[in-house]
Amino acid sequence: MSTIEAKPCLHHSVADWQNNNRQLSATAEHERDVSHVIRQEGRGLRNETTIKTWWDESDTCRRLGERLWDVSRCKDSLESSAVEVDTEMEALTLAKEELEQALGATAVPLQVTQECLTLRQGRRGLELVGDPVEEELKQEVRLIERVQQELQQHIGRTFEQLCVLQEARHQLTMDLQNKMDALDVDRICLSLTVESAQISLKTNPLRIPPGTVTPQEWVQFSQYNVTVAQEAVLLSQQMRENASLTRSKLQNELEKQRRATEFALRKRTHTEEQSRQELEWQLKITEDEVSEMEADIRGLDQDLRVKTASLKLAHTRLENRTCRPGMDLCRDQVQLGLVREVQQLEASIKALDQKLGEAQHSLQKMCLHHARMTQDLNRKQEALSLEQRSLSTRHRLTDATCAAVGGDKPAIAGVVPLANSSGRSRLRTLA
Repeated sequence: MSTIEAKPCLHHSVADWQNNNRQLSATAEHERDVSHVIRQEGRGLRNETTIKTWWDESDTCRRLGERLWDVSRCKDSLESSAVEVDTEMEALTLAKEELEQALGATAVPLQVTQECLTLRQGRRGLELVGDPVEEELKQEVRLIERVQQELQQHIGRTFEQLCVLQEARHQLTMDLQNKMDALDVDRICLSLTVESAQISLKTNPLRIPPGTVTPQEWVQFSQYNVTVAQEAVLLSQQMRENASLTRSKLQNELEKQRRATEFALRKRTHTEEQSRQELEWQLKITEDEVSEMEADIRGLDQDLRVKTASLKLAHTRLENRTCRPGMDLCRDQVQLGLVREVQQLEASIKALDQKLGEAQHSLQKMCLHHARMTQDLNRKQEALSLEQRSLSTRHRLTDATCAAVGGDKPAIAGVVPLANSSGRSRLRTLA
């Protein structure tokens, strides 16, 4: 019988086999225990993470709602400040245009006053005097120039304040636009769910974007914009009040000076009328006196010719009586009478000739003075005419004064809406 050759291999003992079986059973039981623990822990973790996720999502939604409320409240505050700034800008624009109208209304009074000064420079001779009217007119010119300077300064400050308000309004507008955009973003975030089609995994979502600020800085920024706007509005209101008071004060000063100038002008005109009337009366009296003097001179000249003829007669008689012959050439009463007559006639002729010279000299002086008075009367009439033209010219100041007090209010610039991306805002701003 042949022997079977066995393949050589390692044989284990029964004990090893039994140990291996026991080890496999123990390992299976251990793995089942571990698996059971893991399964229990996995179920607990699922429940815990589900609750945590739900709670976190709920807390995020709550915080988004609170954030929307905070941003909406801040936006309302900004909108209220923006409306106040817009209202104040419109009021300040009106005040600026009223100041410009008041400044423009001073052009006519200045032109009229300078025209009156130019007219009064046309006076001639002694009529060209530095009277109170000229002083009042020069004072009025200085006052109008000072008024123009003050009004121009107020207009400049008003324009600068309008720029400040515009800048504050621009900051409010930018902040409001950012708030509305942020509201849109947060509303979209609040509306998203796990079933939304817009959700996806993003690259590095935990990064901090450049320009990120803290909540305190966010609050302080909007509060600063509101505070700056409110301060600008208060300053603008004070500026409008000051401008109104200044405009009224300057207008009262102009009206007071206008009345003083016109009073001095009327007083001067009345004085010149009295002086002209007095000179006309003096001319009339002088002309009457000249006429009488000319008549008296003609009488003196006639009497002088008569006395000269009588003297010739007496001289001839005396000369003829010298031809008497002999003893008849005696100094009789006739001779003595003729001598006395000649002496008397010569004295009379001398007195008449002297008086005639005095009368002619006086007549010449009266004629010269009459010519001077006539020339002065012409100058007074010209001066009076210039004063009356000045009074007539100043009648234009009544309309100019009314225009300086007020006038039609100019139109205000329109407004256009400022909307966010959703178009839900009704905020209005200047165009």
